[in-house]
Amino acid sequence: MVKNVPMKLISNLLPQGLKQFAPYFTLLKPVKMKFTIGIMAGVIYGAASGFGMPFLIYKALPVLFADPPPKLLVLIAYISVFPIAMTIRAVSGFVNTYLISYCGMRVLQQIQQKVHSKLQDLPLAFFHKNTVGDLMARTLGDAGALQSVLTSVANDLIKQPVTLISAIGALVYLSFQAKEALFLILFMGTVVLIIFPIQYIGRNVLKRARQVQDQSGDISKAVSENLNAVREVRAFNLQEVEISRFSAAVDNFVFLSMKVVKYTQILRPTIELISAYCVAGALVYMLVNNIETIAVAMLGALYMAYDPIKKFGEIHLSLKRGEAALKRIEYILNEEDCVPDAAAPVSLGSVRGQVQLDGVSFKYLDEWVLNEVDLNVEPGSVIALVGPSGAGKSTIADLIPRFYDVQKGAVKIDGKDVKSVCKKELRAAISVVSQDTFLFNDTVFNNIRVGRPDATNEEVYAAAKHAFAHDFVLELDDGYETAVGERGTRLSGGQKQRLAIARAFLKNAPILILDEATSALDTESEEKIQIALKQLVEGKTVFVIAHRFSTIRDADRIVVMNEGRLVGQGSHEELYPENDVYKRLYDRQFSED
Repeated sequence: MVKNVPMKLISNLLPQGLKQFAPYFTLLKPVKMKFTIGIMAGVIYGAASGFGMPFLIYKALPVLFADPPPKLLVLIAYISVFPIAMTIRAVSGFVNTYLISYCGMRVLQQIQQKVHSKLQDLPLAFFHKNTVGDLMARTLGDAGALQSVLTSVANDLIKQPVTLISAIGALVYLSFQAKEALFLILFMGTVVLIIFPIQYIGRNVLKRARQVQDQSGDISKAVSENLNAVREVRAFNLQEVEISRFSAAVDNFVFLSMKVVKYTQILRPTIELISAYCVAGALVYMLVNNIETIAVAMLGALYMAYDPIKKFGEIHLSLKRGEAALKRIEYILNEEDCVPDAAAPVSLGSVRGQVQLDGVSFKYLDEWVLNEVDLNVEPGSVIALVGPSGAGKSTIADLIPRFYDVQKGAVKIDGKDVKSVCKKELRAAISVVSQDTFLFNDTVFNNIRVGRPDATNEEVYAAAKHAFAHDFVLELDDGYETAVGERGTRLSGGQKQRLAIARAFLKNAPILILDEATSALDTESEEKIQIALKQLVEGKTVFVIAHRFSTIRDADRIVVMNEGRLVGQGSHEELYPENDVYKRLYDRQFSED
């Protein structure tokens, strides 16, 4: 009965909580040898602590303090046992801690890689409903909490039971050496009292841990937004507002964190208090029954038995914190890709560049932004999409490379529905230059080479020349090896845009989408780009989305969009007299110019 008490405690507190972590224990497979050695070292440490120390005290102390005293060699032999035992305990403890920590770092690496890899596959719609700061907190902070469960907790689940069982074994052994001490085993029944504070505190820790991790995401979001809006913050004198917003988030984080600290730190003294009363009761029992011979050893064994029980309480709390982190991580890992590859994708083959929209309708959330759009673009055509803001121009540009999927109708390339084509192959056939140019915090050379990673140096230089970027790049401090800064902050808007266009030249895809691609260029640069575009569009299908009519003068056909519908198409001469939307847009810009 006594032996089943700690096992019942473990079964009540741990296995149910561990089930949800089970799939992630496979992450230990790459380090299974080191983890096994670490666990074995933990077993040795637990056995040396739980059984070894009380047994040595029981065997050695009577000899050392015998009357008459033992011979010198016997005395040296018995004394030397203690440092040897402590050396074994210390070495095994170090090996256990070091190897488990190593395994933990490797597991953390895998978790972060899994989350990061999943983020690469999720569609744009997922990022529209989640902030960058919160996703960073989930990838970094929550991954660390999960790693703690998978390694430290898994380690303690083996080491601490061994220590507990060894200590109970020592108690049983010593009790039978002095029959009057057998009653001491009943003091182990007090572990039942420890279950209640562990379970109560665990529930509160889970609740608060979830709040803390959510608040951590809010802090990351505030920092991310502030750093990405340094210009706007200063332009609108928002410094004090930002300071107040960040301070409020941090204050709330500290408040919630202290709640977790309170519940976490109160558990150990609670268990120690219960243990102290039980040990005191055992000590009184020994004194009353004159159990002097093995009193010290029995107390040592009793103490060693209570120590792993305290650890079980801490493990329970770690599981609760890990559970909160797991839910936040699985929010990413279990997110369904709403733009999945087909089960058996077809190959595009050699792309000619014909693009068709057959009755395409699309909505963001509950708002329809495209309604039954029919458009057929022949290979090699230059199509200009014009219309007021919100007309659906950029949405069409996003549907062609399948950043989103249509709700009705189909988008086809060379007669093949883009849903049936592997996304990687589809996007390899399309170059996109958008209005919001993003440059990586890398060199100019590597930012252009994004267009085609296997391109030679000469091909990169040629692409830059086509985009009229080569000259200004050579004027930079380190030429093509100049670091552009985060989001290209060391370059002007026009320079960034020309590097983005250079990428498109380098990729040389058969389908080209220019979404306000020349919006950041001055008149001189725009004229140069227009010359370059004439070379780029030869033999390609090109979609030009622009508000400035000067950028679409060489289009083969102008497509007019309004309120998600195609309301006209043709040349300028055909549209201007007949199409009210086009005429209004053109006249407004002409009067502004």
